[in-house]
Amino acid sequence: MNDLDFTQKEFSKLLDVACELVEKQYSEMYKRPAYRPFTPTEVRSWFDEALPEEGMAVDALLKEADEKVLQTATMNLGPHMYGYVMAGGTQISSVAELLANTVNQNMGKWHLGPAMNEIEQRVIQWGADFIEYRREIDGVPEQIGGTLVSGGSAANLTGLTVARNVFFEKYKIRETGLFGQKPFIVYGSNETHGCVDKSLELLGIGTNNYRKIQCNADYTIDLNALKSQIEQDKKDGLQPFCVIGNAGTVNTGAIDDLDILADIAQEHGLWFHVDGAYGGLVASLDSHKHFYKGMERADSVAVDFHKWLYQPFEVGCCLVKNWELLKKTYYKRASYLAMDAKDDGRLDLNGHHFQLSRNAKAFKVWMSFKAYGAQAFRDMIQKDIDLTKYLARLVDDAKDFTLFNEPDLSAVCFQYIGDGTKSDEELNRLNQKIIHALENDGRVFIPGSQLLGQTVIRACLINHRKQQEHVDFLVKVIRDVAESL
Repeated sequence: MNDLDFTQKEFSKLLDVACELVEKQYSEMYKRPAYRPFTPTEVRSWFDEALPEEGMAVDALLKEADEKVLQTATMNLGPHMYGYVMAGGTQISSVAELLANTVNQNMGKWHLGPAMNEIEQRVIQWGADFIEYRREIDGVPEQIGGTLVSGGSAANLTGLTVARNVFFEKYKIRETGLFGQKPFIVYGSNETHGCVDKSLELLGIGTNNYRKIQCNADYTIDLNALKSQIEQDKKDGLQPFCVIGNAGTVNTGAIDDLDILADIAQEHGLWFHVDGAYGGLVASLDSHKHFYKGMERADSVAVDFHKWLYQPFEVGCCLVKNWELLKKTYYKRASYLAMDAKDDGRLDLNGHHFQLSRNAKAFKVWMSFKAYGAQAFRDMIQKDIDLTKYLARLVDDAKDFTLFNEPDLSAVCFQYIGDGTKSDEELNRLNQKIIHALENDGRVFIPGSQLLGQTVIRACLINHRKQQEHVDFLVKVIRDVAESL
C-alpha cells in the first residue's frame, strides 16, 4: 500500500453513497422523532469493539454509520428541536464543510491557506457589519478585529482574555502573571452564562472576584445595585476591572441596558464586554435595534454564527475594535513561525488567537452570506421571534400553563400547572417529571431550566425550518405527556 486513497472510480461511488445519506437526512427530517430514547448502555454496546487491525469494505462501513449514527441522531436539523440554543444548519453549509474539509487548510499561517485566511478576515468584518459593531477614525470606518472559535463559551473566554491582557498591560501581566496584584473584580448579572465562571477560573481571576448582581423582574441587571457594588469594591481597595452586559441571557433572552452599562464602564474606566452569543445577531433587525443601543461601544463582543446564522457547529466569534488588541494578547514569537514572515500585508491568524492549528470555520459562513444574502437571515430571525411570541400567547392563554417570561428573543419559560391547585413544590416535581417524560416520548426535544427557584420547561426557537404548525404540535405533545402523568 503506497497511500490511503481509493481509485477514482471507488471514490466516486463512495461520494455518491455519502450524498444519498445526506439527502436522506434532509428528506426524512420532518417525519423522524426529535429524540430516540436509547440508554447509554445500549448506545455504548454498538461501539464496544477492539481496535480494528484490518479495514472493512466502505459500503458496509457507510451502512453501519447510517444505522448506528445517522438514523439514531438527535434531530437538530428538524423543526421539533427546542433545546438549549440549537439551530438546524443549512444545506449550503453542508456542502461548504465538505469542500473545506477536502482542501484541509490550516488557518494558523497566511501562506497555509491564503484564500481561506482572507475569507476569515472578511467574514469577521461581515459579522461586525451585520450587527453594526464598528470603529471610526475621523469619521472613516476602520477594520474590526476578531477571531473565530468553537462557540459562545470560547468567544467569551477570548473577550475576557483580551480584556485582562490589554487592560493590565501596564503591569506586564503576560510576563509576571497575577502575583502581587490586587484582586480584579468582574461584574455581571446573576443570569449571565456559566461560561464566565469557567473563564475567570481559567484566567486566574477566580470566581470569588466575580460579582453576580441581582436582576430586575425582567431578568436584566439591576443597574443601581451594580453602581453600589463598584463603589463598595473601590472603597475596599479592590480593582474593578470589567463589566459584562448580556445581549440575550440564555434562560429568557433578556437584554441588559447596554448603553447605561457602557456609561458605567466609561465612568469607572472599566472594560466593557458584551455576551451576545445567544442574541447579539438580532441587533441586525430594525425591529430590535433599540434593545442593543450601546453594544457598539463595547470593547469586545461575543457572537455565535452557529446560532442565528443557522450554521452547523462550530463557529463562534469574538469581535474587538482592532486586530492590534488581539496581537497584544496572543502574539508570541517562535523561530519556526517567524522565519518565513513577509512584510507584504499578510496577517497570520495564529498571532491573534490561542490556537495554531485550526480548521477553516469561516468558509461555510462566507458561502451562506453569498448564497442567501444578509436579508434572508434577518427574515428568518424575525420569523423565529414571531413564532416565539406566538408560543408565549398560546401558553399565556391556556388554563393549564403559566408563563414565566415575556420573550423579546426566542426563549420561552413556562410550567404545566394542570388544574392550578398544586403548590409550588408539587409543580416543581411535576414539571421535572414532564421534562423526563418528554425525552422518553421523543416527538419533540425540549429540556428544562431553573428560573426564580422553580423548575420550568424552556423552549428555544432557532430554526429556519420551524413554522406555526410545529409550535402547535409542541404544545399538543407537552399537554399529552403531562396529562398521561
